[in-house]
Amino acid sequence: MSAPQPSTALANLCVLDLTRARAGPTCCRILSDFGADVIKIEAPPGVDPNEGMSGVRDGSDMLNLHRNKRSLTLNLKEQAGHEIFMRLVKSADVVVENFRPDVKERMEIAYERLKAANPRIILASISGFGQSGPYRTRAGFDQIAQGMGGLMWVTGMPGEGPMRAGIAVADSSAGIYAATGILVALVERERSGLGQWVQTSLLEEQIALMDFQAARYLVDGVVPGQAGNDHPYSTPMGVFETSDGFINIGVGGDGQWRALCVVLERPDLGKAPEYATLELRFRNRPKLNALLAEIFKTKSSAYWLDQLERQGVPAGPIYKLDEVFADPQVEHLGIAVPLHHPKRGDIRVVGQPVTLSRTPASIVSTLPELGSHTDEILRGAGYSDTEIADFHARKIV
Repeated sequence: MSAPQPSTALANLCVLDLTRARAGPTCCRILSDFGADVIKIEAPPGVDPNEGMSGVRDGSDMLNLHRNKRSLTLNLKEQAGHEIFMRLVKSADVVVENFRPDVKERMEIAYERLKAANPRIILASISGFGQSGPYRTRAGFDQIAQGMGGLMWVTGMPGEGPMRAGIAVADSSAGIYAATGILVALVERERSGLGQWVQTSLLEEQIALMDFQAARYLVDGVVPGQAGNDHPYSTPMGVFETSDGFINIGVGGDGQWRALCVVLERPDLGKAPEYATLELRFRNRPKLNALLAEIFKTKSSAYWLDQLERQGVPAGPIYKLDEVFADPQVEHLGIAVPLHHPKRGDIRVVGQPVTLSRTPASIVSTLPELGSHTDEILRGAGYSDTEIADFHARKIV
């Protein structure tokens, strides 16, 4: 089997990656999987007081977030390290950072400084709360954004208090929004010849992700509450227990409701006045859900899913992760991508969920050892072997 080849979609781009944790690395992972030369800039050992905050280097999270990159160690606190960075900026296309806004100002790598060195540079900044405003210098973390953005009060069972989502939804989404902003800025640069400053924050994107729930408040003045596994206004749509597990069903229109009644062998429910419309089914949700719950418990998940599919009623199993990756459709989509790591051996990582017909994403290399590309990158920037040796001796790199 031939080795995978890098994607050519973004092969002309050089990205300087100053990020850590999750939001920034998620952004850079998108760019690297589509072929950009992403240079992961990390502090030499012993320089960063928060060294290791992103987890064990060979751990699953790091390997999944930082594939397809080159690693450069660089002490940005030293003048010589700052000068090296600014030389790299001159020929780079994008810089991505997720420091607090005041940090990059102290480090003298804010947008105006980068722009002076390279007017075409695109700086993407991801922060907790935004680049300006009363909270700009606060440290932001995923769960804090989930709470402040409204997600935790629409998640969980009614009356049981706020509940976080089971994944870092604010972090990951901020990375996706940042990558989207970068790609828009790159397209615009083709016309203007100029870069710009792309900004997003965990708070902003979490509010944006609230989408229709936020619109219910902004447009209708409704403050949505927790609905547990039920849809906020469509019924029946949610989780039902079967004789051997649980399934999801999603009934939208009246036609799907009548089709469900056929599956349940209760055509009378399809004609019942109290369930005739979406509004009436929602109004009578407790009674309807209780009735359906008793019926679904009588047969297996496999039986119900087969019958629901035959009648065109949206439904699906509720998987644990081992079941997710064993599903034939998931296997067909190939989103679990094989990769070899020198220490962990043959592993799989999560692929990109977007497919391009000519220039698809490609995962060709694992997370590099710390600084393993330092000399190569510095030579590419025009430094001599003597200068590079001096940088090592002074612990600049």
